[in-house]
Amino acid sequence: MPQLTSWRLARTKEIDTIFKIFQRLGTPTEQMWPGITELPYFKPSWPQWPAHCWAQIKNILPQVGAEGADLLDKLTYYDPRRRISAYRALQHPYFNDARRDLGA
Repeated sequence: MPQLTSWRLARTKEIDTIFKIFQRLGTPTEQMWPGITELPYFKPSWPQWPAHCWAQIKNILPQVGAEGADLLDKLTYYDPRRRISAYRALQHPYFNDARRDLGA
């Protein structure tokens, strides 16, 4: 019985995490991620939250600026084909100051 309880707890935490992501980025749609409705665990009954860019999320701009918000948007696209690669992310203008400070 303890294994079943731990599985339920883990599953609840997973769903809570997924829903927190949806609340920030919007519930994924076919427009955001073509083919999502064909994935095995996709549920059309998931709560529907609207999409928000990172710049619209409270306190982000003062912390990371416009370039940081743009990078966060590109890093968190649902569709992996649209998501920025790690290499390209390191080339993003957000890191210009760091590259300048390192003499790169």
